[in-house]
Amino acid sequence: MMELVDTNVTLCHWPFRRLYGDETSELVSSLKREGVLSAWAGSFECVFHRDVAGANDRLTKECRDRGDGLLLPFGTVNPLLPGWQEDLKRCVELHRMPGIRLYPNFHGYGLDSLEFAQLLKLASDQRMLVQICLSMEDERQQHPVFRVPHVDPAALERLVRETPLLRLQVVNAFRALPPLKAASLAAVGNVSFDISMLESVAGVEKFVQQVPIERIMFGSHSPLFYWQSARLKLDESELAASQLKSIASENALRLLDSLRR
Repeated sequence: MMELVDTNVTLCHWPFRRLYGDETSELVSSLKREGVLSAWAGSFECVFHRDVAGANDRLTKECRDRGDGLLLPFGTVNPLLPGWQEDLKRCVELHRMPGIRLYPNFHGYGLDSLEFAQLLKLASDQRMLVQICLSMEDERQQHPVFRVPHVDPAALERLVRETPLLRLQVVNAFRALPPLKAASLAAVGNVSFDISMLESVAGVEKFVQQVPIERIMFGSHSPLFYWQSARLKLDESELAASQLKSIASENALRLLDSLRR
C-alpha cells in the first residue's frame, strides 16, 4: 500500500449537509485504512466562527484527543478581526502549529489587502507554512442563499515576490487558478499545490509537466470531497514510482522538515 500524507482534510461539521467522515474518529479510521500516515487538519469551525481563538483551541484538542497520532492541526487567522496578531501568536506558541489555513473568501478580504500582506509577512517571519484555500466547494453545490465566490488569486504572484521567506501552499486551487497560472506562481517562490481540485483525465500527469514535481502534494479535501477521488487522480495518471512517492508523501514531509530548521 502506498504511504500518503494528506495535506488537506477538515474536521467538524459542514453546516449545509452531513458528510461521511465528519466525525473525527470516523475520518481517522478511514484515512488509516487507506495508508495515510499523517493528515494536515483544518476545521470547518475556523471557516464560519468569529471566535477564531476558540475554534483553534478546539481543533488542537480534537487532533490531540481523537486523532490517534495522525492529525496535525492547522488553525486559522482572520486579519480583519481585532487581535488577529494574538491569534497567530497562539497558533505558534501555544498550539505549536506548523502552519495556518486561510479562507479569504469566507472571511471577507481580498489578497490585495494590506492586512493580508501583513499576515503573510508575520507568518513567514515565524517560519510557518501558509495554506490558502481558493475554494471550498464547486459553485454548483453551494446553498442558493449562501453563495461564496472563489478567491481571486491575481495578487498572489506579487505577494510571493515581496515575501521571499514565505512558504505557501495553495489548496483547492483549480476552480480559480488554471494550471498554467499555477506554474507561473510556482516559478517566483516557494509555492506548492494540492491535487484535490485538479480535474481532467491524467490531470496529475499533465500538471507534473507544468510545475516542478516537488511543488505538488497529495490532498483530498476530505470529508467535503470523496477521499478516493484524490487517490484515483494518482492511479489514473502515468507516473514513475519515484514521482508517485514524491507527490504522495515525500514533498509534504520535506516541507515540514524545512519549517523546523
